[in-house]
Amino acid sequence: MEKEIFIYRHGETELNRQGVVQGSGVDAPLNRRGHEQAQAFFERYGREPFEAVLTSTLLRTHQTVRPFLDQGIPWEQFPEINEICWGAHEGKKSTPPLLAAYRQTVAEWQAGNLDARLDQGESAAEMAVRLERFIAHLVERPEKKLLVCSHGRAMRCLICLLKGQPLQEMESYHHANTGLYLVRYHQREFEFVRENDTEHLVVER
Repeated sequence: MEKEIFIYRHGETELNRQGVVQGSGVDAPLNRRGHEQAQAFFERYGREPFEAVLTSTLLRTHQTVRPFLDQGIPWEQFPEINEICWGAHEGKKSTPPLLAAYRQTVAEWQAGNLDARLDQGESAAEMAVRLERFIAHLVERPEKKLLVCSHGRAMRCLICLLKGQPLQEMESYHHANTGLYLVRYHQREFEFVRENDTEHLVVER
């Protein structure tokens, strides 16, 4: 079945602004700018005939899609599209030692070691397994137009999987707050129409 899938990242949180690591274990709300970004996205895409809204289980995605939910669109939550777990780094400001550990982990992923992880964190390989489950679910859903709200690292992984690319390519993809990836599913293939589109935020530029 052909379908159109709008995938976007949640709006800004105060921890985003402060450079504090969030991940799946920190359930921060949007700040004022994040709510403004969510509203700007809604003003641009609120007339799209979405048949369902799919989010992670984290508050920042729930608040980002709230304007759509207020229209009465059915909503479902999926832990499969939660942000990666950054383990012991979560809730901490990015200091030079933490940043070095993060960069080393990303370098390991880029080198093909997808089992690398931060202390007590989730590996890229583990994240990919749950995201593959979500993709399989997406394909089987009956709706033709879906809105999906997720998180930065999870979206980088998701995009690679949808494109059939190795996860070593994750760093190629960017994820502004409320940046949109528009994907069309046709003949069992995913076609990317827009990538990290922030046209709705033109006022912020």
